[in-house]
Amino acid sequence: MDFTCKLKVILAEKEIKHEDFAKVVGVSPDGLSSLVNNKSLPSFESTYRISEALEMDIKEIWIKPEQ
Repeated sequence: MDFTCKLKVILAEKEIKHEDFAKVVGVSPDGLSSLVNNKSLPSFESTYRISEALEMDIKEIWIKPEQ
């Protein structure tokens, strides 16, 4: 199942630097880059930490495209 990650837009809107956010959620900058550019999906633990840090529902961050 494919999902589209909206982290790039969300972080830009909230004026959060990628490197700073990576530290907050405990992922490497390269790992965050991979998520932001839709090259990989995070583990559940990372997804949860990202969701909590942004105070957003997971469904607001990763969108399931309509088929």
